[in-house]
Formats: sequence, structure tokens, C-alpha cells
Amino acid sequence: MARLSRFCPPDIPQHVIQRGNNRTVCFSDHHDFAAYANWLKLYSEEFQVAIHAWVFMTNHVHLLVTPANWNGVSKMMQALGRRYVRYFNHRHHRTGTLWEGRFKSNIVQSETYLLNCYKYIELNPVRAWIVEHPSNYFWSSYRCNGLGTESKLCTAHEEYLKLGSGKNERLEAYRVLIETHMDAQLINRIRNAVNKGHALGEKHFREKMVDIYGRRVGPAKMGRPKKVSSDPTF
Repeated sequence: MARLSRFCPPDIPQHVIQRGNNRTVCFSDHHDFAAYANWLKLYSEEFQVAIHAWVFMTNHVHLLVTPANWNGVSKMMQALGRRYVRYFNHRHHRTGTLWEGRFKSNIVQSETYLLNCYKYIELNPVRAWIVEHPSNYFWSSYRCNGLGTESKLCTAHEEYLKLGSGKNERLEAYRVLIETHMDAQLINRIRNAVNKGHALGEKHFREKMVDIYGRRVGPAKMGRPKKVSSDPTF
């Protein structure tokens, strides 16, 4: 099934994935991770995109973001991608493409799926058997959202702020959330949504997007088109 065209309205969270070409390495050491994080901060500010959660893996990146303007995410990712490729190629004495085509993204319904996306992103190193707990992986937002480490890159979403009346209460609630089981069906739903560009949300959320923006944000209806009569009546 064809992927939906890019849809980047303002003030609606998006899950973003950027992969290395053919799943090859795009971060070889901490210098590369740090360079990417630095430019992500720079361009998120320039294009007014709030960063809520992230994880930088060896061959791909996950971000959870909210743009303030139309196409802010696309502008940020294009500028970041070009800047990082120039750096990576120069530092590692290589030429050619680094990323696997265009990045993938989808909008996320805040009240039902946003915190699940936080969790999905920050547990990526655990699912990959790199660490036993997200607190042991340096290049993710868990240290901010779960441990309270200060970061100029991280902006708390309002759904995260609702976890508690104060910082310590929110941190504790978030750690409990991370420890709760995430079933395979939910994981697959998050993966399929971002890979196909479908909205991650309930039916009423998808219908609302269609009503407001006049475009489909989910899979097309299945079934054959209706047969047109060869002798229509007018």
C-alpha cells in the first residue's frame, strides 16, 4: 500500500523516524551522536519544533515532536539531515548518501497515544537488547523524562505535565509508566502508523483531521469501486 503524502499541521505531535541507508551505521561514536544532538537543538529552535522524546540508535533515530508551524518538522529534518551528512562524510572520509530516502512521520493523538509514543521511543534500546533498562542508554530522553536530568533539548508535552503536580511526582509516575507492560499489538500499531504515515489515534481523531484539513490520514477503505451502469438514468 502506498504511503500517504507528508502531513505536518501545527500544534499536533508527530512521531518521526530517520534511518541510515540500507540500515547501515549513521553514528559511529559519541562524537557523532553529540554532533547530531547539537544540530537537532539548533534547527528545532530555528523552525520552532518542540522535542519531547528521542532516541539515537546506531543506524536510526526516533523523535517525538510538536511543530508550531506548517511543515516545521520537514524543514527541521531537511536542514538537520543535510548538515549532518556533510559532517559525517567529511569526518569518516566517505561520499554519497547516508539516509534511507526521506524520513517517515505520522501525527499522534495526544490524549490517548502520546505517552505510549514516549515509552515506545525510549524503550527502543531495551527491545534491541542493547541495555536492560532505558536509564542505562545515554542517547535518549529517558534521563530527562524519567530521572529529571536537565536538557535544553527536551520540552515537556502537556500530557507529560499532567502526570503529576510537581517534578518529582511526574518523574515517579513516568518511571511507573515505563515499567508497565507494552503489549505487542500496541507496538505494532505504533510501527505501522509511522511506516505508512497514518494518524495514530482513535476514529474520532482521524475523522476530525479529515473535517478540518480535508485529507485522509488513515488507510483507504477496502473493497471494489461501485460498478457504473452502462445505461444511467438522469
